[in-house]
Amino acid sequence: MPDQLTIWQRVREQIPWRDVVPHLRTPIRALRDGFAAHATIGDHQRRQSLLLAAYNEVRCTAASGVSPTPDMTARWNAMLRGIPAASFRRGPAFAKNGRDRYGLHADTQQRYESCLSEAADLMVPVAARAARAYLDIAFFHPYDDGNARLGGLVMHFVLLRAGIELDEAHPILTTVRRADDPEGAAGLARLVHGIATATHRRWLRSASSDRQPTTP
Repeated sequence: MPDQLTIWQRVREQIPWRDVVPHLRTPIRALRDGFAAHATIGDHQRRQSLLLAAYNEVRCTAASGVSPTPDMTARWNAMLRGIPAASFRRGPAFAKNGRDRYGLHADTQQRYESCLSEAADLMVPVAARAARAYLDIAFFHPYDDGNARLGGLVMHFVLLRAGIELDEAHPILTTVRRADDPEGAAGLARLVHGIATATHRRWLRSASSDRQPTTP
């Protein structure tokens, strides 16, 4: 069975992250919180409550301006799962009913930390950094459970740290991504950039409407 992590690490280096999207002008404010709206879809109230609590922690941490670390992702993963602590997985991981395998090698945890630190590289446009961090979580699959939800949190952390809010997150968080698809990874960066740009336009239209004089 192919190792999706090894495939992703190879594909990750093929993508021109600095050039795939332009830099965004920040800050970007949203009329609504797209991640919170996505998190409340469905009937699993405890899962929603845990995810929103973890997201609140992400927002507070992003406001402090610190760079992402494995300790942070472990804390957020534990929060969204409702467990005391989360540790890096100790063996191969599987997803999609066992169809996808994510290997564990001697340097996997070190590589994870290195990739996570790249989310703070200001030379790469923030939409590309956020998309890359999301995919890193998906394919490193660092914890025993909750990696998909964690990926969304980490992506938003990168954006919020740069002063970017999204009023829509559902299209980003519900599309299945493949480790062997460089165009799909670049497309995710474009999607994040496009939603951020549209969020800004909607905010500006709303602000402009609020400033219009009322006709007697």
